[in-house]
Amino acid sequence: MDDSDVHPLLAAYLERREDLLRHFRVRLRSEEAAQDLVQDIYLKITPPPADPIDNPVAYLYRLGTNLMLDRLKTQRRAVKRETEWRGANVDMVQGQDASAEPAADDAVAARQRLNQIIEAVNELPPAVREAFRLHKLEGLNHAETAAAMGVSRSSVEKYIMTSLKRILAKVGR
Repeated sequence: MDDSDVHPLLAAYLERREDLLRHFRVRLRSEEAAQDLVQDIYLKITPPPADPIDNPVAYLYRLGTNLMLDRLKTQRRAVKRETEWRGANVDMVQGQDASAEPAADDAVAARQRLNQIIEAVNELPPAVREAFRLHKLEGLNHAETAAAMGVSRSSVEKYIMTSLKRILAKVGR
């Protein structure tokens, strides 16, 4: 295949590729972005259009400029969308993001820990479990828990200590 077999648009691209890179590197202020854009130009012109192009070099620059503008619009839309989402879903605390949602791994770890606590509570003897439920879950103080259970306050204190020790042993703290 000699030079006469190469489509004029592809020949212009091959001849001006470095110039195109330089041109778009300055405009995009990024070597990588310029490389991607010039590669996209190539992809757009292969296979070459069937209709003849009067000025292949101008066509390449116009195509590249249009692709660049499309990318910039897409990036602006993405930034706007991200900013709106962050405004609606992320709180700022002392200049740092404070998402209302925990990180996925933190949520999984918390769920596992909760399951361990529930398992530990379910394994408690009935009187200890009842004291734990009344005091920790229902919010009764020791005297109120003792009255509700019909036991002494010191028994409730022992039940609560027993429940906490077993839960901590199960959770691994």
